[in-house]
Amino acid sequence: MPALKIIIEPDPRHGTISQRLRKKSLPVETIDEGVRTLARDMFVTLMDANGVGLAAPQVGIYKRLIVVYLPAGYDDEDDPEISLALVNPEIQRAGGRNVEAEGCLSFPDLYGDVQRYANVTIRTQDIDGNTLKIKARGLLARVLQHEIDHLDGILYFDRMEDYSSLRYPTRTPSGDDDEPANEPVTASSRAV
Repeated sequence: MPALKIIIEPDPRHGTISQRLRKKSLPVETIDEGVRTLARDMFVTLMDANGVGLAAPQVGIYKRLIVVYLPAGYDDEDDPEISLALVNPEIQRAGGRNVEAEGCLSFPDLYGDVQRYANVTIRTQDIDGNTLKIKARGLLARVLQHEIDHLDGILYFDRMEDYSSLRYPTRTPSGDDDEPANEPVTASSRAV
């Protein structure tokens, strides 16, 4: 399975974002082997990029398909590993609010504080065509919202009140993130 090429765009404060990530994706009408192959290739791409979520538009395919990978213990120590390939996902319910740092594989190493719902209920299909209802909280809820936004041409910094929190994390000589230092952080952090 080949890794796909992720569309990379410039820092929105310093460059013009092309329309490639602004296009609204079309619903997947038939879940066939082509969709399943795309989902597998997206997983390979996601893992190669050290991310937690990837939407089809990020690889230039304008279909409503996302993949999510969260390692075990992602929010709480006893959280299981999660791998999802979701077709035509829609947010049905949402509640609570929180603000957390968020990044995106299409904007490497750029992070900003984004307000999102703390809990969401998603209606979707898996790659076998089964209809699912997913109730999510914490990081999973955030990743699902981020990736569904991509399907609608919405980027994470569109959800920010202003760009003042956009930043490139740095690593101190001791290896701690988000503190001033001379060395930038690279792939040690996962981005959605």
